[in-house]
Amino acid sequence: MTMIGDDLQQVRARIDQACAQAGRDPAAVRLLAVSKTFGPEAVREAHAAGQAAFGENYVQEGLDKIAALADLRAGLEWHCIGPLQSNKTRPVAEQFDWVHSIDRLKIAERLSAQRPAHLPPLQVCLQVNVDGGANKSGVPPEEALALARAVAALPQLQLRGLMAIPEPAPDFAAQRALCLRAHAVFEAIRAEGIALDTLSLGMSGDLEAAVSAGSTMVRVGTAIFGGRARKPA
Repeated sequence: MTMIGDDLQQVRARIDQACAQAGRDPAAVRLLAVSKTFGPEAVREAHAAGQAAFGENYVQEGLDKIAALADLRAGLEWHCIGPLQSNKTRPVAEQFDWVHSIDRLKIAERLSAQRPAHLPPLQVCLQVNVDGGANKSGVPPEEALALARAVAALPQLQLRGLMAIPEPAPDFAAQRALCLRAHAVFEAIRAEGIALDTLSLGMSGDLEAAVSAGSTMVRVGTAIFGGRARKPA
């Protein structure tokens, strides 16, 4: 098995153990491999080890990989997980399968209008800023329900859930407390009759706390691919 394959196996074991400790079914938590700054060959290696879903923070980098791995397209699921500007919505709507980072209605409306009719609906999550970080993207929790209602009504999109990136915390208890804020917003929207099934929450350093708090999708980069690859100067 390759190094990436070994690391994937270890991450999956962490997810399984976290689910066991939380009394959850491991099948209820999906692994999204965050491949930003790593080239197509790393994605190809991870795919050969059984990984299908990949997250990209940077639109152009993701588009380049989608093109380079066109031979695997039917077996790959591409997630845009970084901040999305209006001038980048068209290629995302045309090429990606998921978007996790919707934090305003204008972006969702553009994605809906630009999603090609022959493709399945674009799967989307709202990004929620659960801890009030001033420099962080995301809709405030108190505005999430209204945005969810508006996005759920758009054609060519399927609202799946929420994504959050809590601030780093020093220990499991503190991490879990932040993750529970995201879970509370998720459940509050579900209680209003909006059928959400995805809570995109948890990364390499806090996936156990996120799983304990109810995450259904963890976004893991470093623990799979290693430290961030340096781009050529």
